[in-house]
Amino acid sequence: MTTPAADWWRQDTVYQVYPRSFADGNGDGVGDLAGLVSRVPYLQRLGVDAVWLSPFYPSPLADGGYDPLPWTRDGSSFGFGADGACLPQPDWFGAVSVEAQDGAPGSTLELYREALRLRRELRGAEELAWGETTASVLSFTRPGGWLTVTNFGDEPVSLRAGELLLASSPVEDGLLPGATTAWLRVG
Repeated sequence: MTTPAADWWRQDTVYQVYPRSFADGNGDGVGDLAGLVSRVPYLQRLGVDAVWLSPFYPSPLADGGYDPLPWTRDGSSFGFGADGACLPQPDWFGAVSVEAQDGAPGSTLELYREALRLRRELRGAEELAWGETTASVLSFTRPGGWLTVTNFGDEPVSLRAGELLLASSPVEDGLLPGATTAWLRVG
């Protein structure tokens, strides 16, 4: 197996599919992943190299459908699970279900909820100004003194002075760990 080039998407054909209208695999009149899988030979004949799935799961549609409701251990899982789905549900899915994460400090669900709460509180004009940027750190400010800093590197970096509102990993002694994003109130 060869590794694709970093810019594979520049020359390959990507086919966007909305699964609920593309192909019905179980005969209920609504497209699903089983239907999509059944049409892979057709997509191959078209010369498609990759498939982009449009959102098709339950969503409050606050973010164009890219904000799915958290899945449950036993509920319909849109392709995974024991409810007639076409893909087996990995064992680790239960540990990241809404039941397991609801109210659990540090969980992804609670981080997401806090981010949504803060976004409503901090939201202003839809503009940003780029801040100090290095090879591994990206930052920008939004109206109202909201600073976002992402450390894409491996080593911790010093955060600008301000009130830490949210971070995707623990921040200690003013150092933002690698692979972490933080929101601060500054100014």
